[in-house]
Amino acid sequence: MQFHSYIICGTPRSGSTLLCSMLTETRVAGRPHSYFRQQDIAEWAEDWGVEQSRGSDDAQFDEEYVAAMRRVGADGTGIFGLRLMWVSVSDASRRLDNIAGGKADVAARLEETFGPTLYIHLSRLDKIAQAVSLIRARQSGLWHRNSDGSVLEGEETPRPITYDGDHIGQIARELEEDDACWADFFKSRGIEPLRLTYETMSADPQLALSKVLSALGRDPELAKAISVGTAKLADETSSEWVTKYRRETAQKA
Repeated sequence: MQFHSYIICGTPRSGSTLLCSMLTETRVAGRPHSYFRQQDIAEWAEDWGVEQSRGSDDAQFDEEYVAAMRRVGADGTGIFGLRLMWVSVSDASRRLDNIAGGKADVAARLEETFGPTLYIHLSRLDKIAQAVSLIRARQSGLWHRNSDGSVLEGEETPRPITYDGDHIGQIARELEEDDACWADFFKSRGIEPLRLTYETMSADPQLALSKVLSALGRDPELAKAISVGTAKLADETSSEWVTKYRRETAQKA
């Protein structure tokens, strides 16, 4: 199948920022981003010159916003890229239904809007490490660093962080639930996504990128020339938190 678009279906701290930046850098696979993330829509709309929405049922805004999204997300490459977290699926569905003037399955709406779509399921096997990473990012305000150590997204001076075992367990369960929702999404619709994990992508980012490019009908050899644009934030403190949580959990069992 010739895909016209792809959707990176993930959860926070699963490596999606790295994958998005590498795909963008190829200049043949669009410019994927979280365009349906509710907190960012007003900022995207302003950047794209789309008049702000006048309410949740503003079909004109949704139509103009999605049209701009398609243009920016394709970036002149002929393939539209989108990152979609599970929490944003319902809002994406509502906006696409607004445009169409009726309700339909969200997968059908996505393909209707963006053309034949490759789904990429990006998951992280170690949910405790993922939860620790997410909690640290939220507490510190530092989300991503460039490969040279400079801040890509977040606070230049990170805020103090505090270990909370109960919170780690809660976030890990939420991440597991989101992954389960994605699994059900694919199964119920007969979709076989391209499956990637944070662990294998971290070990060999170019290999993961080459798999995506190949699935999209682009030259996988392009991956060899693409640099890793983000640095890992996990450090000794992250390892200590994971170890401490696992020890506490074992003691309660």
